[in-house]
Amino acid sequence: MKTLYRCVLEDLYEFPTLEKDLKEFQKLLRRRHTVDDCPPNQKSKQMYQQLSLKENCLQLRGPQTETREVICCVYVSTDSYLSVHTHPSLEAHELLRIVALKMDKAEEDMVLAVVSHTGERRVLQPSDCVYSESLTPQGKLVACRRDLTEILPPLTDSAELSRRPVRLLGINTWDVAAALTHLDWSLFKSIHEQELVYYTLSRVPGSGHTAALSVLLQRCNEVQQWVMSEVLMCVSLNKRVQLLKKFIKIAAHCKAQRNLNSAFAIIMGLNTAAVSRLNQTWEKCPGKFKKLFSELELITDPSLNHKAYREAFKRMKPPKIPFMPLLLKDITFIHEGNKTFHDNLVNFEKLHMIADTVRMIRHCQSDQPGNEVIGVDSVEVRASVNYLHIIDNQQTLFELSHKLEPRA
Repeated sequence: MKTLYRCVLEDLYEFPTLEKDLKEFQKLLRRRHTVDDCPPNQKSKQMYQQLSLKENCLQLRGPQTETREVICCVYVSTDSYLSVHTHPSLEAHELLRIVALKMDKAEEDMVLAVVSHTGERRVLQPSDCVYSESLTPQGKLVACRRDLTEILPPLTDSAELSRRPVRLLGINTWDVAAALTHLDWSLFKSIHEQELVYYTLSRVPGSGHTAALSVLLQRCNEVQQWVMSEVLMCVSLNKRVQLLKKFIKIAAHCKAQRNLNSAFAIIMGLNTAAVSRLNQTWEKCPGKFKKLFSELELITDPSLNHKAYREAFKRMKPPKIPFMPLLLKDITFIHEGNKTFHDNLVNFEKLHMIADTVRMIRHCQSDQPGNEVIGVDSVEVRASVNYLHIIDNQQTLFELSHKLEPRA
């Protein structure tokens, strides 16, 4: 009977009408005490498998490798990289074209190389696939000149930054917010509810069960770093003030488009120490923008268990994108604050609390975004959010901050 049950379970995704039969199987198996008779160390696994019928088909339901979305990181200097939102089958020549477009460099003068932890560089051929889930532990992707030197000097070189164009200033803020929301939605809608349970309870690295969730979390971190990087790479004070105003408006538009994931990331990026210490820049920012930023900051206020955020999010109708790190924190607190078993009996109250929290994903995904956030036609707007130039070195960020406005 167990074997037959597993066979039906495997076919459920292809034949959804089997769900009724699967429920009957579960009733029969419960009557035969198959769960109660198994050893205690196996009970957790049995209960975990029965949390949801369709959720057990995660691997089948998940997007295929060819169509799923990934983030590919290619270093353009010793302290910064280009984050490219793309597909897993991206080839080296395609990535070089993107780097050349974003960094204003000649494509024919560059090559892609994989740098190992020992410093050895292996040049990739134009047709080589550049994305690999196992690449990070072994090395990193680097865009370099043909003599294998970096295409950019360290970013603390102010002469290089003074020549850098600030493209974001010429783009409409609503369009940027819409492009961010469109990209976040494409990642968020591919998250299966069970991914949150796997991420919190199993914590098995590289298991593949949390692929979509991991990409969205990475994206959230990178948007925050991108905001910091853009502000700190802007040498001109007047342009830096314009950038602050841009990001404040983009965060407000993201909130209006019910994308609290990007809104949170932008607000936190502006609140980091390296940016918030720029007193001259903030003083030149008009009062109405400071007031708007203060209002936006309220949703990031952690007091009373993030009460302001929870109330604001509850008032929003779906589709909407929650701030994922906070949702994961809620599940972690439930998991670590409550025992799974009491006197060898399953703590169903804990499982119900986890299920209620996880079920919010289904509610958020229950509708489709309106026309105002379904894709952006402009290639420039899409490039501004799909390809982010990010400084990932904290020391570089603080050096840039102190070069812009030295400590008094």
